[in-house]
Amino acid sequence: MFAVDLPYWAQSLLRVLGGTVAVLLPAGTIVYLFLFKMMSFMQSRLGPMEAGPYGSMQLFAEVGKWLQKEDIQPAKADKRIFKMAPLIVLVSTFLLVAVVPFGPDAYFTNFDAGVFYMLAVSSISTLGILIAGWSSANKYSLLGGLRAAGQLIAYELPMVLAVLGVVIQAETMNMQTIVLRQNAGAMFGWNGLGNPYILTQFVGFVIFMIAVQAELTQAPFDMPIAESELVSGYMTEYSGFRFLIFFIAEFATAGVFALIASVLFLGGWGVPFSWFGWHGVNDVANWMNIAGPLIMFTKMMVLTFLMMWVRFSYPRFREDQLQRFAWKVLIPVALLNIMVTAVLKVVF
Repeated sequence: MFAVDLPYWAQSLLRVLGGTVAVLLPAGTIVYLFLFKMMSFMQSRLGPMEAGPYGSMQLFAEVGKWLQKEDIQPAKADKRIFKMAPLIVLVSTFLLVAVVPFGPDAYFTNFDAGVFYMLAVSSISTLGILIAGWSSANKYSLLGGLRAAGQLIAYELPMVLAVLGVVIQAETMNMQTIVLRQNAGAMFGWNGLGNPYILTQFVGFVIFMIAVQAELTQAPFDMPIAESELVSGYMTEYSGFRFLIFFIAEFATAGVFALIASVLFLGGWGVPFSWFGWHGVNDVANWMNIAGPLIMFTKMMVLTFLMMWVRFSYPRFREDQLQRFAWKVLIPVALLNIMVTAVLKVVF
């Protein structure tokens, strides 16, 4: 992975620093561009303008404000796990980014079962949310935690089934290999665009993005938070730095899921190999380790834009509508997509 022979502790340190950048940089960019500015323009207002040019330093002002707030804990809360809950949610995001490849040699891990690992780790945040709701000793928080658990369990299934179509087509669960198959592939004998799976797995892509929206508990799937009903749900009793961790985790996870979607459906860090006469990973130039992360970041911003556009445009589902949509619409369509993909894979 490294051009020089570094000791293990130095490699581990670089991985930790790289993981921190890969999680926090997208989160900060998403908050400023979409939450502060895009939402403001959609609502015919300017958004933050005072801190820095065009409000570009507003995010740092917000972080400073939350760091100065008192860390209040309810008297009857289970204080030990009350403190742990935000960290569990944030750690799940760091574990998730570990499997994302950013270039031919720019990756943290290269699991053969990378897709399986990604799907397993993405469920950990559910535990943190449920713990936050239960430990707060608040009925609103408990109700929000229970709603979140039911919602995340329901929408995990469509996510798994949507990804299964990609795994069938790529014949691997290795994320790096999935990138290579898309960029080295061809469509009907023409390799000018490679074979990005968004074309053949468009149904799976749409289901995956809907499931991600629900996993993030963002509108129209924000029933666990529902400010007008549950006063922010499982986060009701959190303040100061711990509330900030929940806030960071939400947008960091949005960025990481967008990175994963770009790997699975948009060709990840690569460009069609035919453009440069490449045939496989051994032909890919070293400069792709620098260009790859920039390509990934661009694709991530496009996908995050779509997620935020939906978030700012649609009203909240009722709980029964939310569950019915998962079990009666998304799961049957995902199963049909798997069946069609399997049949076509055998035939062709």
